[in-house]
Amino acid sequence: MRDVVSDVLSRILLPPILVLEGGLNRLKVARLRRNAAIHRSSRLYPEARICNFQKNPSRIRVGRGSHVRGELLVFANGGEVVIGDNCFVGEGSRIWSGERIVIGDNVLISHNVNIVDTNAHEINHIERAAGFHKLVRGGHPKYKTNVLTAPVAIGDYAWISFNACILRGVTIGRGAIVGGGSVVSDDVPDFAVVAGNPARIIRKLDVQ
Repeated sequence: MRDVVSDVLSRILLPPILVLEGGLNRLKVARLRRNAAIHRSSRLYPEARICNFQKNPSRIRVGRGSHVRGELLVFANGGEVVIGDNCFVGEGSRIWSGERIVIGDNVLISHNVNIVDTNAHEINHIERAAGFHKLVRGGHPKYKTNVLTAPVAIGDYAWISFNACILRGVTIGRGAIVGGGSVVSDDVPDFAVVAGNPARIIRKLDVQ
């Protein structure tokens, strides 16, 4: 009898719950879109996050036909994220910019990938501790500090596999593949496959 009652309640309650959930998700996505310049043909998913500490939508831009499930972040004291057309950013991936990150067209970024153009904290231990305390008390600084930054560029048709980490100053070439779990601290040529920590070229792709 208990199973029957539970089944009936599920049939009655589930549809309105799903409708409510869908409405909340649409509201969340609408709020996210206000923090970035995202083409109307691109899709933000409910699990996506937009953290725009500059409060300037033009600092995070997404082109046509792209799908974003991960997090896009620019710091208050600098940073820009530009994603091209027909790209994918997987769930749990984070693209954090204190300088400039440019991602070309038709780029696939798998889940749990980290792409950063900044060290995020100072190298000097005293400065680092002081910087953290200022961050906790007053939020992200609106002025440049001694945190090191360098732009990141990812070429068209590149594929960044799951759990990879792309560090500041790196350029990844057109059609390149970064293997799962790789840590990329040096440039990757066009149509190269890299893997490992630190990432090294393991093969070159034949391009017709």
